[in-house]
Amino acid sequence: MRAGELRGILGERNFRRLYATRLVSQLTDGVFQVALAGYVFFSPEKQASAAKAAAAFAVTLLPYSALGPFAGVFLDRWRRRQILGWAPVLRAAVVLLVAAMVAVDEDGLPFFIGGLVVLGVNRFFLSALSAALPHVVRRERLVTANAFAVTSGTIIAFVGGGLGYLLRGVFGAGTRGTASILVVAAVLFLAAGAIAALLPRDLLGPYADETSGGGTAREVLHGLADGARHIARLRPAALALGAISFHRFLYGVVLMQTLLLCRGHFTGDAEDGLRVAAVMLGVSGAGYFAAAVITPAVVRRISKPAWISLLLAGGGASLLVLGLPFAEVPWAAASFALGVSSQGVKLCVDTILQETVEDAYRGRVFAVYDMLFNATFAAAAALAASWLPTSGVSSRTVVAVAVVYAVGALLYRAASNRVRVLTDAPRNAA
Repeated sequence: MRAGELRGILGERNFRRLYATRLVSQLTDGVFQVALAGYVFFSPEKQASAAKAAAAFAVTLLPYSALGPFAGVFLDRWRRRQILGWAPVLRAAVVLLVAAMVAVDEDGLPFFIGGLVVLGVNRFFLSALSAALPHVVRRERLVTANAFAVTSGTIIAFVGGGLGYLLRGVFGAGTRGTASILVVAAVLFLAAGAIAALLPRDLLGPYADETSGGGTAREVLHGLADGARHIARLRPAALALGAISFHRFLYGVVLMQTLLLCRGHFTGDAEDGLRVAAVMLGVSGAGYFAAAVITPAVVRRISKPAWISLLLAGGGASLLVLGLPFAEVPWAAASFALGVSSQGVKLCVDTILQETVEDAYRGRVFAVYDMLFNATFAAAAALAASWLPTSGVSSRTVVAVAVVYAVGALLYRAASNRVRVLTDAPRNAA
């Protein structure tokens, strides 16, 4: 990551405001998610299992995955600055309702619906951030801007997780303690909305000449069909979405296995299991940071598809070598390597979409992106829960994931090379 280029990006006042909105929101995401994970999965009085964790992922992710593309249509109709300002307010209100349910020890369907709304609005919010970035950064700086903004946002979410863990120590691990942490999260969400309100109202698009129609179901479906046709015409973008979906599925299997190992293999104590899980997430976050540092430099020398292929292959190889001992330290090292792979792939995919997708379609495309991101992860969690033991120890799973990573890397590289040849042919003929 070039220091001069980064200074130029940070010199843009509106980029700093957009960036600050992301940081505060994603810090709060970390606090919120650790509070829920501690309450659902690592509470001493609750019996955790792969099936219960998978159910939690499915309830909170799959419904939004079905609604995400519809939200994307509105991202291309509504002012994105308004979305960034009001989405955190909505999240704060729902988090307070979830806190009230936790205070009375309610962890049934209403509780999960509350979590669904908070996480669902978050994906809508992050889609708006991605669609807005090209409006505050020049095209030639998008790779660096993505590497810096997206990765530091992810890292600050890990920091938020650490903050949530510290607050758990202050307020306690019971229902009242979790409710108090959620109240803190609600206040932080309001702060994110206040920062977004500092951005100029019309800066982030879409503009009047780029929008059309209203919001009826028929018009929404028509807009989605247009977005799908747009992606189909952009083969690099379609392949990029395929690559991130493939990776996200395998990453979901590994994350499910990691949670079970932290809860039932690395330690037998629920509270200590949360500590080990926090360490694993922190190490993975360090991998995210490493990806942000090296990815811009690498893609200046090789293509983004080539780097995606190397990252997928490297992720599989590291899991195979470091995962099979099922020991805490090697597994943490594998978490670091997969963090590098995960964030490196995401940065390349984000940039490919921002470079190739027209602004009038960008909201819909990024919402479809988030749908795939969530749906493949939830599907992986549900599938892994059907065979993973409660301890999480499964050599077959590690070997299978590593092999599939390698095969996927080869297939993606071959497909991207073919697309490049087909794209270059008309240009060379001309």
